[in-house]
Amino acid sequence: MFDSIIKGGRWFDGTGAPSAIRHLGLRAGRVAEISATPLDEAGCPRVVDATGKWVIPGIIDIHTHYDVEVLLDPALAESVRHGVTTVLLGSCSLSTVHVDGEVAGDLFGRVEAIPREYVVSAMAEVQTWRTAADYVAALEQLPLGPNVASFIGHSDIRAAVMGLDRSTRKEARPSAAELAEIEDKLIAALDAGFVGMSSQQLLFDKLDGVQCRSRTLPSTYATSKERHRLNTILRERGRALQGGPDIASPTSLVSMAVSSIGLWRNPLKVSLLSAADVKAVPGAAKMFPAVGKIINGLRGNFRWQHLPVPFEVYSDGISLPVFEEFGSGAAALHLADHIDEQRHLMQDEDYRRAFRKDYDQKYGPRAWHRDFFDADIVACPDESVLGKTFGQVGLDRGGLHPVDAFLDLVVEHGDKLRWRTTISNHRPEVLDILAADPSVQLGFSDAGAHLRNMAFYNFGLRLLRRVADAVDSPRPFLTVEQAVHRLTGELADWYGIDAGHLRVGDRADAVVIDPAHLDDTLDAYAEHPVAVFGNLSRMVNRNDATVTAVFVNGRYVFGAGVADPALGAERTGNFLRAG
Repeated sequence: MFDSIIKGGRWFDGTGAPSAIRHLGLRAGRVAEISATPLDEAGCPRVVDATGKWVIPGIIDIHTHYDVEVLLDPALAESVRHGVTTVLLGSCSLSTVHVDGEVAGDLFGRVEAIPREYVVSAMAEVQTWRTAADYVAALEQLPLGPNVASFIGHSDIRAAVMGLDRSTRKEARPSAAELAEIEDKLIAALDAGFVGMSSQQLLFDKLDGVQCRSRTLPSTYATSKERHRLNTILRERGRALQGGPDIASPTSLVSMAVSSIGLWRNPLKVSLLSAADVKAVPGAAKMFPAVGKIINGLRGNFRWQHLPVPFEVYSDGISLPVFEEFGSGAAALHLADHIDEQRHLMQDEDYRRAFRKDYDQKYGPRAWHRDFFDADIVACPDESVLGKTFGQVGLDRGGLHPVDAFLDLVVEHGDKLRWRTTISNHRPEVLDILAADPSVQLGFSDAGAHLRNMAFYNFGLRLLRRVADAVDSPRPFLTVEQAVHRLTGELADWYGIDAGHLRVGDRADAVVIDPAHLDDTLDAYAEHPVAVFGNLSRMVNRNDATVTAVFVNGRYVFGAGVADPALGAERTGNFLRAG
């Protein structure tokens, strides 16, 4: 009667409605029956006993950079194993739809810390498409693990139409014909089912490669006229703009947020990066709910993206993207492919003077707190510095400035020096406010990018733990039902995709979670080699006792740390078309 049965679990439907003990029967990729009494198991090939566990819709990750990895390893197992059954590609103006391998390498390599050579080779190996519709068709031929939806990247379109060089020059403007072609490519992507367009204005995202190295992304060079015309198309079609404003420019943030207002026109769906409790600007966290309330009060349809866990990052040597936000840091990363020159630069006293000046500049909008007393060394050939901060090392070495202590260690040990710091989301009480705010979307994991810098594949599980712990405390901020809704159905409904719910007739994306293991193991990170990226050791999460079963489109794909043989071998996920 059923392909699979999930019996006896506490079932959440993804709408925020009260949960209940139920038995679910799955058939032909859909939820066929939900019953308060046990189902007939006769002839059912898979029965999962969920007694004492939660059964929730698959988690939706709205912000990933799997655009390259999905072409080589479409299982995307690091997300699936943590209960993510739908991922959105094409974030931050970057996608692999229109550009070739060389340009894709320049777009993704440095911005997302995905080794450029693997981006170039992956595209050369598999790219058969030149249009959005052909791209979707190519994805649908892959053995997708999770479901996939996508933004179309503004930088992808702009670089394809104008060429990477012209699209990243301030004096260059698209001709009338080029602007019309940019619009046509956006329309074609929306016709193919893309959820919208991503467009970045953040100025510390820098290009890789040689030709245009260290220029900012193509979308940052777009004029207000170009952005307005593209936003008009998105507004008319009811699709979303994912934007990254320039944090150093209030005008950038205001213009992107105000574009959502619908007092005299249809509101534009706008999702901006990102609501965060930034250590460097502690008062900024109060701004995010206020902006959301104002814009949505003016008939906007505005959301902030938010990572609902502490934003802890690691770095090998100086390879941390936040250094791009100030001149001396960007100068070192510009030489990342020329290690001897980079080392020589970091030994130069004029350079060190400039770095110290940037470091000591504590005011103004920025991402990194610039405090080397808040940066712990976790690996180094010199064992005497392990467990210390760079500030402490400076004191131990006769009162060296923290910058000099840091640069000395980088010059001596290069990428064998590994350290960590928490940039934002360090205050639980502030995280609780943001997680409950209606103008905030929970996501922004950056899965598939910054492989050596961070691991937030289990962000949904960590939120559920925090919510469950707070339910019976003096300070509850969400019910578990509300939290599940925020991670699933709320996101699916806003982006217009068929996911996120677990009712009769819905897509059978289901996750079984053992709440007894929503524990401290969620905070640890591990490392695992990425075979398709030359066995680069990637930061990952491992919470195998927490997620005991994952179904995608009714097919069991993962459980208790073990992938089903079907994952990545057979297509279990679909490309989800918006609307």
